[in-house]
Amino acid sequence: MREDGTVTAPTPKQPRLNFQQPQVTTKAELNRLVASFIVEDMLPISTVESPSFRNILRRIPGSGSERLPSDSKTFANYLDQCYEKMETQLKQTFERLEFVSTTADIWTTCNKSFLGMTCHWIDPDNFQREKAAIACKRIKGRHTYDVVASEIEQGHSSYGLAHKVTATVTDNGSNFVKAFKMSECQATAFDGEEEEMDDGDQEPVFTDMEDVLCSGDDTEGQFSLPPHFRCASHTLNLISTNDVNKWFTANSESKAMYRSATAKCSALWTKASFVVPTSTRWNSFHDALSRIIALPLHTLNSLCSRLEIKAFTEKEYQFLREYCAVMKPITVALDILQGEDHCYYGALLPTLESLMSRTVALKPGLSRMTAGLADAIVEAGLFYISMHATLNANLVSNSSVSDFFDFGEEDDVTPYDSETEVIDFLKSGSEMEVLNRFPTIKTLFMRYNTAIPSSAPVERLFSRGSLVLSPRRNRLSDKRFERVLLMRYNHFFDKCVN
Repeated sequence: MREDGTVTAPTPKQPRLNFQQPQVTTKAELNRLVASFIVEDMLPISTVESPSFRNILRRIPGSGSERLPSDSKTFANYLDQCYEKMETQLKQTFERLEFVSTTADIWTTCNKSFLGMTCHWIDPDNFQREKAAIACKRIKGRHTYDVVASEIEQGHSSYGLAHKVTATVTDNGSNFVKAFKMSECQATAFDGEEEEMDDGDQEPVFTDMEDVLCSGDDTEGQFSLPPHFRCASHTLNLISTNDVNKWFTANSESKAMYRSATAKCSALWTKASFVVPTSTRWNSFHDALSRIIALPLHTLNSLCSRLEIKAFTEKEYQFLREYCAVMKPITVALDILQGEDHCYYGALLPTLESLMSRTVALKPGLSRMTAGLADAIVEAGLFYISMHATLNANLVSNSSVSDFFDFGEEDDVTPYDSETEVIDFLKSGSEMEVLNRFPTIKTLFMRYNTAIPSSAPVERLFSRGSLVLSPRRNRLSDKRFERVLLMRYNHFFDKCVN
């Protein structure tokens, strides 16, 4: 401001000159970024040939025409190199591990069938759960037990996991159950033959090699599989559907109430913006019903009136509330058991026992319409708990680490024997890192907790696969589909640098 009171404009500052050159993107970086974009967003490989996409890439500093990705065929070869690098890294990771577990399932889409497999392990340093997809291979023909067994065995062998898998988790499909059953029978028979040969000198047995070589594809029983765990989530889902339906069939009054109430819910799902149940999510039916009964009865019936749907009676509304209350513990248990990051196999029995106790505790507050439903769920759950407890007992008794529980004679006690280790462990804290102070217990923990209670991870693999193998992309080769899907599931490009 001048002395006469006039205001002067501020003197403009001289702009600073920026002498820094924009960072140049190398061809290797650009290829990795484009590959990450295509794989993570599940786009066609032909995207690299799109003129509009290439125009966008040219705006990146240093990405001249000579640095842009070439045609789709050449870029597909680059993706193959990335897949081989991912495969090598996984094999290196598996080499340093002592215990892993796998899940397996079969998925059918676009008139094609695929056997998917995921691998799970616990990092021995920080006890964090890790996972990776290792297969999504096309299966042609019938899904017989021997075909399933051969593919699972091949999946394990290709990554050097044959003697490291503590268990493979699958659903209750008869082909999976028979595959592992036959493998177990074969192993038992083989052990019996060895014992007979050790009893004394045996005459040599000669085999006609021409008959062996000309035997064709008769490979019945000629496979070796790890122990088999049935998916706990799938079993609970069967309880919530099959066993519940059996109870409804035996109770006509409750069945009629269930049908009339759910029919009105279906009409609401069709005409209103409510959460709709899906067949691929086991909890979706309960969640959808819960959203409806969250509304007061008068509000719900006002909505039904506007949508020209029959109103809910007080008895139907009460039935839905009790039904959701009885099924709630199962949905919570399913959410726990389908977790991948923090759910260990040792959490299965406590989860099932809590499910049973919480369901029994609901009975005093239930009416005659649903009181028997709680009993049906508990009865089915108790059978599964007894089956699981027997399985665990057999696994421990057949394991060499069962010697851990044999404390021996007092004369053989070492300065820090197994019994002392157990006592000190029980007195220690609850943090996972405490296991590093108890090597024997840590080995037991890693061996029996590496398996996960559910095969949900392989289901999630198939969910991603449905986005890759869409009806408009069903000409994608089986090999290309598997490689793109596994890189997407494993987030390979998020972890690699250049």
